[in-house]
Amino acid sequence: MQGSGAFGIKKLAIAAFFASTTITTALGSIQFYHTTQGTPLDLSLGSEEGRDTEAVKHFLETGDNKYLSDESVFKEGEELYLTACSGCHGHYGEGKIGPGLNDDYWTYPKNATDKGLFETMYGGAQGMMGPQYGHLTLDEMLKVSAWVRHLYTGDPAKAKWLTPEQRKTFKPFDPDANEG
Repeated sequence: MQGSGAFGIKKLAIAAFFASTTITTALGSIQFYHTTQGTPLDLSLGSEEGRDTEAVKHFLETGDNKYLSDESVFKEGEELYLTACSGCHGHYGEGKIGPGLNDDYWTYPKNATDKGLFETMYGGAQGMMGPQYGHLTLDEMLKVSAWVRHLYTGDPAKAKWLTPEQRKTFKPFDPDANEG
């Protein structure tokens, strides 16, 4: 009987691995990680609502946000951002008690990618940045991300989330044009 405890632990570890792989595969083909802890994010914790959109399905497979070039979602993304994010990050992503989101500096460099920004929103980060999966659906997070990218005031050549074609036509956000 000696060693059966270690064998049982190995069997449990193998079962846990396959269970987590099954959950990841069921939700998408790429793995998402917590921004500061580096642990896998459990996407099953988020709302069931907003998981079945084409944009979410595409994002979970590729890590690319289809909403970035879909101006029809910007109004909803703005409304969600103003409700969930602007208190800390400012109305135009200029930063308040939370970091700015509209320039070339990212507190967490991975946020320069769609996947990284989603991971930070979903799982939270340091300080007051708590996980948003209890407040926003996956689809809403993608719309907020699209709005945040729209707020970018920097050089399009430095915007890692833009494709080469998008960089050619991207116009940096002008907060003064939105006043009044």
